[in-house]
Amino acid sequence: MSTIVLQNIDKYYGNNHVLKNLNLTIEDGEFMTLLGPSGCGKTTTLRVISGLEKPQNGKLYMDGELMVNAKELYFAPPSKRMLNLVFQSYALWPHMTVFQNVAFGLSIKKVPKEEIKTRVENALRRMQILEYQDRYPSELSGGQQQRVAIARAIVTEPRVLLLDEPLSNLDAKLRIDMRSELKRLHQELGTTVIYVTHDQIEALTMSTRVAIFFEGQLAQVDTPLNVYQNPADLRVAEFIGNPSINFVSAKGRLEDNVLHITSDVGDFTFGSEHFTENEFPRQGEFDCVLGIRPEQIYLRSSPWHDSREAVVYASQPAGSETLVQIQMGGTRLLVKQVGTRNYQTNQTVYATILENMVTVYNKATGKLIKMAVELDLEAVEMEATRSSSSMS
Repeated sequence: MSTIVLQNIDKYYGNNHVLKNLNLTIEDGEFMTLLGPSGCGKTTTLRVISGLEKPQNGKLYMDGELMVNAKELYFAPPSKRMLNLVFQSYALWPHMTVFQNVAFGLSIKKVPKEEIKTRVENALRRMQILEYQDRYPSELSGGQQQRVAIARAIVTEPRVLLLDEPLSNLDAKLRIDMRSELKRLHQELGTTVIYVTHDQIEALTMSTRVAIFFEGQLAQVDTPLNVYQNPADLRVAEFIGNPSINFVSAKGRLEDNVLHITSDVGDFTFGSEHFTENEFPRQGEFDCVLGIRPEQIYLRSSPWHDSREAVVYASQPAGSETLVQIQMGGTRLLVKQVGTRNYQTNQTVYATILENMVTVYNKATGKLIKMAVELDLEAVEMEATRSSSSMS
């Protein structure tokens, strides 16, 4: 068991308030990713959990056991916390072989030699590098060195595995391969994993939950799917997604618990079952912002029953996908389509927006007030197929 609870954590470096009243619970067996831009506090959070940093305020519990009580100046040493940390730089001993690097922690604990051999070989086998056990780090590629660092971390069977941007030094193909390995490893071991990254793709593809930080504060903690479909505020919506979400200025009006939206890209009506708990003006018209993901817009060459006319501003074929900028009224939208499409500048097209997937934000507060609704994925695929057929 390895549930971690951070309560009211404050961390300062001089006058710089890095973590601001942080409250976060990481459940046993989770793959929790701490995500955010540089300097947002995610690595500091990891270091507080590991015991490498001491907060000025707050408490930290692991499985109900108090590890940090800043008020009482109690800080349990890292060795008591049953965790291992994998650094961005790998931190392998250059004069030791792969086997010796992985076995080092077990040797320090005076584990019997036969058990060390069994556990080290098992860890290397899990990371698919057993055949490199007699090599030195300098004889390995970056991806292989990273696997050694992870094998060294898991061989001691820690309750918690902390990973601080471990893939940032790898090339694009290796990063994809290592994401798969880490996700598979988590599922096999069931260890609680806390992973720090600024790469949203890593967060969305590997995590069970994602904690998004801005300026030392949590903006949202949720599943990857819900973080993507229903960002809690405009900052999260802008940060998550590649290509970026479309923001559309609009007007909202609430009548009889129904939200009426008017905008350049269409008029929409949403019932209260779509509303969040965030407050929005109950009287009169108010300014709001629509969030529309590029893949939630379909283009056709001829009118469709729910489409609106638009003009192609620019088209960017990229092999597996095509990015198209369209002009609809006074608003420019980015559209993402699977496969190669041929559009000409100033070509007239007809755009259909998946209405249920539109999110609505109160412009005054930036908070989400209308959520996206789970769609029937088969229906979406059929819609995309119809769209593709009409373009051919």
